[in-house]
Amino acid sequence: MFLLAAWIAAPGGGAAAIYPCEPTPVDGFGPFGQGRPPLRAKIGIGHLLVGTVIAADTCKPLRGVHVEFWQSNAGGVYKLAGSATVVTDKNGRFRFQAPVPPQYEGLPPHIHIRIIRSGYKALLSRYVLARGEKRGSVRLVLEPDDV
Repeated sequence: MFLLAAWIAAPGGGAAAIYPCEPTPVDGFGPFGQGRPPLRAKIGIGHLLVGTVIAADTCKPLRGVHVEFWQSNAGGVYKLAGSATVVTDKNGRFRFQAPVPPQYEGLPPHIHIRIIRSGYKALLSRYVLARGEKRGSVRLVLEPDDV
């Protein structure tokens, strides 16, 4: 398991030098122009992704965060049926259950993740499954919005 993202360091050391918890790198790629995924924690069985959302500036969990997921069908097509939104609990935790995403067009099996939260920069990233993985865990760290 790993998050795959492009990271461009900011001048002067980047965000990691500013915050006690390093923000999750942003990967701007994803099927996010297709509307908002429905509120649900399960779209199938085969893989379970659990995680925590925390703030980079405090390293504390964020409650009530909407975490959006998209994964393709076997043909590499993204449809609403392959999407979901979960809400973090008081400890910033979430749980998302889905079929194991397929490999397509040379890309490894992955799940797109988006978080838009007031007071924080939008996060777009991908969770890439390890070969044969049935359960994964991720820590998503949101960077405060300086504006």
